[in-house]
This record gives sequence, structure tokens and C-alpha cells, in this order.
Amino acid sequence: YKMAGLENLRTRVVLQPDRVDNVSSTAFPGAYPGIDDSWNFEEFKKNLRVDIIQANVTDMEFDLVGVDAAIANTFRRIMIAEVPTIAIETCLIYNNTSIIPDESLAHRLGLVPLNSDPRKMDFPSAGPANKLVFSLHAECKRNPEVTSADAPEDEKYFNTKVYSGQLEWLPQGQQKTLFVDGVRPVHDDILLARLRPGQEINVEMHCVKGVGKDHAKFSPVATASYRLLPEIILHEPIIGEDAHLLQSCFSPGVIEIEKNANGQEVAKVVCSRKDTMSREVFRYEQFNGKVALQRVRDHFIFSIESTGALTPDDIFRESLRVLGDKCDTLLAALEEATGGSAMEQ
Repeated sequence: YKMAGLENLRTRVVLQPDRVDNVSSTAFPGAYPGIDDSWNFEEFKKNLRVDIIQANVTDMEFDLVGVDAAIANTFRRIMIAEVPTIAIETCLIYNNTSIIPDESLAHRLGLVPLNSDPRKMDFPSAGPANKLVFSLHAECKRNPEVTSADAPEDEKYFNTKVYSGQLEWLPQGQQKTLFVDGVRPVHDDILLARLRPGQEINVEMHCVKGVGKDHAKFSPVATASYRLLPEIILHEPIIGEDAHLLQSCFSPGVIEIEKNANGQEVAKVVCSRKDTMSREVFRYEQFNGKVALQRVRDHFIFSIESTGALTPDDIFRESLRVLGDKCDTLLAALEEATGGSAMEQ
């Protein structure tokens, strides 16, 4: 191999019109003669990088650079399934005369995200401190001051709509000092049920700490995903009408049109990370051999959308802690199985 071609083979995933090449990683010893791909901790530390692109209380986008796809996917799966949160687990329905069946109402309540910090509680046990209790009591009545049949339902009736904001926290034990700011749903405007006069809902809810692999209601993320950094290479200048055609083949903001010294319009790649790699450009023969689409193998663009129980940066930090605990468990098991010899090696 030529060194440039070999480096591209080792570090890039190449998109072709009918296939994707270089999909499997070759970062292991012996893959290529004369190249030492054995893992080195110091080299790993030098290449590892985390760049936060944008972040707020619900969403975060960051770049994770210098790791294998297996590690990136580990973080994704842990964030979805193994970072704990608190959710409604048991519903004691004392009265439900709405049109929603008991089991459907309990399911809807279980999916309401709570803003309680799961790190302040243990997993379920017999102690009252390890569960949160909420109550919901809503009864629909007519408004005697409104007699018009054409009046809006919110004016004719009281409590015609039951929202998540009506859940009332009932502190147990020392929970008032533990949760100083109180506990309530993340969103107060989640519609739980609609009532008509004479209908009533009276429920007591018990919340516990759990993880997403047991039930999706415990997952702290609405979505956690990653994609490889796109890379668009123009091997030849593309000018005139072809430049505008090329621009239309990519997502907005990827290609811009500039004028060269001769006054000609020329296409320029300004932000390849915005592209979705649709491969639309391969449909046009005039671009054959002029445009290459690649993805950087060890550059992952992560997107985390929180349900609100934890901030996105806390979710990622918790995933690091969970992975660290898994490593400690594995090392302890190896040490026990080998009598300490594995650890010495």
C-alpha cells in the first residue's frame, strides 16, 4: 500500500454509490505489516478528546474522539439502559370512574418523568426512604355559573382535564430534608385523562429507583445516539452551474459558493459535519471521480436528549461511573479466578 492510501484505509469509512467500504476496524496488532497497532495507554490518552458542541438542560451534542466504535456504543447503551432514574412503579387506584381503564391509567402515570435526583435514593428495599409517594385526586364537576351549552368545556366544567402538575408529593420519613427543593413531574402539562361531571380519579403512586433495561420508563434519555464525523473531499474544482448543483446535493450549510480570482463561482466545503451522507451526489455523472464521501472512524458525534430527570452532562458522567463499576467487577472476578496473577500481568 502507499502510505496515504493505507492511512485512509485504517482511519476512514468510505462511502461508494452502491456500498460502504472499510467498515470493520483494523486497529489491532498484525493487521498491516510494519505497523504496530498494539494498544498503548499513553497514546490513547494523547488522542482521546471530548469536545462539547452545544449543551442546555435537556439536550447536548458533543464529539468523542479517539475511541473505538465498541466503546462509543457502550456509552450509548449504558445511557439508555443502565443509568438509573426514579419512576412510578405501583399505583393504588382507590377510585377511577373515567373512561380510561385502570391499567392504561397506571401505564400513563408510570411514563411521567420526575425531577428527583436518583443518586439520593437506593434501589427498592423495605425502608420507606427508598420510595417516593405521590397522590392524585381529581373530580369533575359542573360550573353552576355557566349555563350556555355552547360554552367551552373548560368554562362549563371544573377539572375536565387531569394534568401531571396535579400530582402531589407526600414526603416519607426524612425526605423533606433529603429533597430540599421538593419532587414533582418534570412537565406540569402532560395530559393524563379527560373527565366529565361525576367522574373521579383517586390514585396513590409509589415511585422507586430503576434502570431502563427493566422498563423504558426508567431510561433517563428520550434518545441517545451517535454518528461518525462526515468528511467531504473535492478532488477537482467544481465551478459554474455544477457548483450550484453540488450544493443542492448536500444538507444546508455544507457547501458554499465563492468566487475565485477569475470571478468564477466555485464550490467549497465549509461544514461537512452538518451533512447526512445521503450520497445524492453520486447520481450525477459529472461528479464521478471529483467528490469523495468518507467518515472519520474514531470521531463520534454524540447527541443526548434528556427526559428531564438528569441533565445530559450528568447522564454521560453517570454512564462513565457505571462503566467503571463494570470494569472493577471484571477485574475483581479475574483476580479471584487467577489468585491475583492476572492483575500482576
